[in-house]
Amino acid sequence: MNASSSNRSCLLGTGTRCSHWIEISPKAYRHNLRGLRHLLKPDVKLMAVVKANAYGHGARLITPLAVAAGADYLGVDSLAEFEEIRDLCEGVPVCILGPILPSEAQAVVASGVEPAVSSMEVALALARAARTTNQHVRIHIKVETGTHRQGILPEEIPDWCAFFAKYPLMRFRGLHTHFANIEDTTDHTVARRQLARMKEARQVFADLGQTPDITHSACSAATIVMEETHGDMVRLGIASFGLWPSRETYLSTLLSHRMGPELLPVLSWKARIAQIKGVEPGEFVGYGCTFRTTHAMRIAVLPVGYYDAYDRRLSGHGYVLASGKRAPIVGRVCMNMTMIDISDIPDPQLGQEVTLIGRHGAEVITADTLAALCGTINYEIVSRLGRHIPRMLAKEATE
Repeated sequence: MNASSSNRSCLLGTGTRCSHWIEISPKAYRHNLRGLRHLLKPDVKLMAVVKANAYGHGARLITPLAVAAGADYLGVDSLAEFEEIRDLCEGVPVCILGPILPSEAQAVVASGVEPAVSSMEVALALARAARTTNQHVRIHIKVETGTHRQGILPEEIPDWCAFFAKYPLMRFRGLHTHFANIEDTTDHTVARRQLARMKEARQVFADLGQTPDITHSACSAATIVMEETHGDMVRLGIASFGLWPSRETYLSTLLSHRMGPELLPVLSWKARIAQIKGVEPGEFVGYGCTFRTTHAMRIAVLPVGYYDAYDRRLSGHGYVLASGKRAPIVGRVCMNMTMIDISDIPDPQLGQEVTLIGRHGAEVITADTLAALCGTINYEIVSRLGRHIPRMLAKEATE
C-alpha cells in the first residue's frame, strides 16, 4: 500500500484512527495552477515546485496533481527528494534546484534528473560520470545576480563555455537566477537590476557560442507582479498552494490596477479532541503556570504540539475552530499536546473534529493567520508540518 492509500484508509476507514491529519484539496490546486497559467504567454513553460515535501503539503500527493494539470517541469531540492517522487513523474522533466555534491554525480547522471549547477567541481564530476556511462546530462547553470547564495560569477562564464566545448555530453539546458527582494517590497528596482544582470550573462554565453535552451528566473511573486521576468519558464511554489507570497506581492497587484489570480488554500489541518475536563477557578493549566483560571472552565486536550510544527509561539494567543467557533489556546503548547478553552463551545464531544488550519463554518484560520500570530511567514507554517502527520486528498464535489 502506498503512502497516500495508507493515509486515506487511516482517516476514511474508521473515521477515528487518526488523532490529527492534513487534507489536500485537488480542486484548489488545479484552480491555482490554471489561474497562474493564465498569466503566462502560451510558449512559457510552468515548473511546479514540489520541494520541501511540496511545501509541507505532501510531495507524493501533489506530484500526480501537478502532472495531471500539465506542469511542464517539476522542481525539487535534492536527489533524495527526486527519488521520493520519481515513480510519479514519468515523462515530466525534474530539476534539482538545490546544491548537489561531487559525490552525488554518478547517481544524478544515472537518474536522468536535471541538476542546477553553480560549481565547476560539481560540473566536472558530472562530466566524468557522463563519460563513464556515455549518457547526456542536461544541466541548469545558476548565475549570481545579487542574492549571493548559489550562482556563478560573470567572469566565470568563459570557463563554462570552454567546459561545454570540451564535454559534449553535457547539455546547456537552462540558465537561471533567483530574486533577492521581490516579495518583501513594492519597489522592484533590485529585481529589475538582477534580471538585467541575468540577461547580460545570457548574452555573454551567446557571444561565446553557448546558448541555453531555457532561461528562468520567476518565482511565484515575480510571476504575478513582473511579466518581464517570465522568460521561457516560471517556477511556481507557494502560490500554487493557494498562499500569497507576501502582503507586498498582493499590494503590488493592486497598485498595478489589475486583478491578480484568485488563490485558494490547498491545505487544511484537523485534529480530534482527546480529552475534556472541567477546571475550577484559580487553577493553573499547562507548563510554567503561565495560565490561571479566573472562573470555572471546560478545557479540551488536542493531540497536537510543537513536535508536529504547531508553533509554541501560539501559546496563550492562538486559537482553533470547534463547532464553527473560536476556541482559544490556554497555557503553553506542549511537545505533543495543546489545551484549548471550550467553555463556549456547545456540547463538545470526545473525538470531535477541530480545525487548526482551514475553514469551519463562517470562521477560517489560514497559514497567514498563524504566521502573523507567530511573527513569521506562511512558508514556514506549512513547510514545517511534520512528515509523520497523515495526509490525504479531500473528498470534494466534481468541478
